Amino acid sequence: MLERIITALVLVAVVLSCMFATTSIYPMLVLMIIAAGGAGYEWFKLMPRQTDQVNKLKAGCFGVLTAVVSGFALYFNDLALILWSASIISWFISLYWVKHYPQYDGWYNQALNIIGLVIIGAAVTAIFEVWLSSPWWLMYLFLLVWGADSGAYFVGRKLGKRKLAPEVSPNKSIEGLVGGIVTVVIIIMIVQSKYLNLSYIEHALFLILSLVTVFSSVLGDLFESMIKRRAGIKDSGRILPGHGGVLDRIDSLLAAAPFFAAGMYVLKLIGVDL
Repeated sequence: MLERIITALVLVAVVLSCMFATTSIYPMLVLMIIAAGGAGYEWFKLMPRQTDQVNKLKAGCFGVLTAVVSGFALYFNDLALILWSASIISWFISLYWVKHYPQYDGWYNQALNIIGLVIIGAAVTAIFEVWLSSPWWLMYLFLLVWGADSGAYFVGRKLGKRKLAPEVSPNKSIEGLVGGIVTVVIIIMIVQSKYLNLSYIEHALFLILSLVTVFSSVLGDLFESMIKRRAGIKDSGRILPGHGGVLDRIDSLLAAAPFFAAGMYVLKLIGVDL
């Protein structure tokens, strides 16, 4: 437990420093590229392979490729928008996969490598774009994800009886999901009432975006759990003592970030000034 707490404190310190300690884009940019490379390396290890051993060189090359693709997308906004769109489509498709696992696992093939490139690249570029708009909006995104996860954990632990997706993640319950939603609704209401000056329609749109982000974060968590279960791996990596790998820490954000960033982009296009 002490190891887990220390790792969490270090991670929070690094992320918050990149978010708030400087107005320079480069610390956050470097952090995103490193995260993309680490996530890509771990993603490759979860993919189908012909032997039981993972080729670390190939995994490393895939991690570098993921970092390079993400770096280009961070520089070219049009590519980032394409990645967000492709990622959102992939997440909608993954709903079917999660719902029908393990009866259907035809999705577990080499095409997952491409999907990994897309969703990791989309997530890191979305996080970076949200941070560019304001570090506080990125903090809000984190609060949505963390609030949903924490609320689901504590409520599910006390009241959880009906399983949400027992074949994918046996510990998650419908009661926990409701608890997570209630938690984030409180967060949303506080932010909307204290910090946003919006019309009733704009408030409703922002509420919908926030709730969609929360549900997508749950899907991201379930999807990564399903891939790990299919690959027969407990943790995606061991780089974060007490926490597993990079993917284990950002699984919810993989889905939540593109939905939130794309939603903010659309709201801005229709004249909603956040």
